Amino acid sequence: MKTKITLALLALASSLHACKNGTEAGNGETPVTDTLEVRENSTLYQSEKQNFYLDTLSADLENPWGLTWLPDGRTLITERSGKVILFDEKDRSSVQVKNVPAVYAEGQGGLLDITLHPDYDSNKWIYITYAKPGPTGGSTTLARVKLEGDAFVGLEELYQTHPIVDSKVHFGSRIVFDNDGYLYFSAGERGTKENAQNLKVDHGKVFRLNDDGSIPEDNPFVNTPGAKKAIWTYGNRNPQGLAYDGENDILYEVEHGPQGGDELNILEKGKNYGWPVITYGIDYNGDIISDLTEKEGMEQPIHFWKPSIATCGMLFVKGDKYPNWKGNLLVGALARQHVSRVVVDGRSVSHEEKLLENHGRVRQVGQSPDGYIYVITEGPGQLLKLIPAR
Repeated sequence: MKTKITLALLALASSLHACKNGTEAGNGETPVTDTLEVRENSTLYQSEKQNFYLDTLSADLENPWGLTWLPDGRTLITERSGKVILFDEKDRSSVQVKNVPAVYAEGQGGLLDITLHPDYDSNKWIYITYAKPGPTGGSTTLARVKLEGDAFVGLEELYQTHPIVDSKVHFGSRIVFDNDGYLYFSAGERGTKENAQNLKVDHGKVFRLNDDGSIPEDNPFVNTPGAKKAIWTYGNRNPQGLAYDGENDILYEVEHGPQGGDELNILEKGKNYGWPVITYGIDYNGDIISDLTEKEGMEQPIHFWKPSIATCGMLFVKGDKYPNWKGNLLVGALARQHVSRVVVDGRSVSHEEKLLENHGRVRQVGQSPDGYIYVITEGPGQLLKLIPAR
């Protein structure tokens, strides 16, 4: 239940609550929010550039993977097992969406990302990626549906990656749209490293499509014999985060790498991001993957994590709700269990800060249409909201 908090109580809260790194949140100023509404169990956190309250909206999720918002403010949350949860923040109620397509929920496979079409108000399309079951195993697939009441209708399968294999790892996958309405989605190399360099297979790639799943005529490999025409970039290991900076027309990708090889990349048309020919990591068993960290014709990451943080979802912060984070990237860390605030200066990273340490494995960071930042975690399965304090 929401409680109106007076300025005096907020001042008291600032003296009682400490941020995650142990620094007192109170700084001699009275923290306020946009609405002066925070919940009684909300904690005030202090970061380098932006103080915020953390509100746990739900702690009942099971391996959440993606989230997006309907125009009425309700949240659609995917769970890897194949469920879609329709969550209403107003009363914290939820219902399970019916008619979700069957998924291959084995290993890292299952129901993955979800996002609305940029012109959702007119066409009502919702896009999802998931591991579609095959005769053996499954494959990363892009589809779109519409929501009627609490059920999906009108499923259209737009792109299924091939070949279908029985591997249970490295499915990707995220979805973003750019300013021109092109759709990008990602797929991992399914545990076979060499796939990422092979233009004849879909694995280990980021794709660019029209919103109906057709292939744009100016895609980089449409005239390359034998190549998959949907490919936008290749040499990608397991791209689990995509974020788009619309003001500067930049597509960012975070790649869940091997041990010591997580990458932050700027994706550009037709470029090769090197996996597994070049890498800053080693295999989890300690084996050397490659002696090379760079090679002509292959792109360098603008940042890499060593040790790995196990990167996953990512957000490019927009709007004015968090003015000191605007233009930053917020990257989810699974293994290290935090959100990494990454400051990008041109084509390089100038600073990094850890937020929300030890709140769970951060699967995705999202921003609602009204500008608030949300985080979903697994172990425990939570939906968290960051309310700016000013």
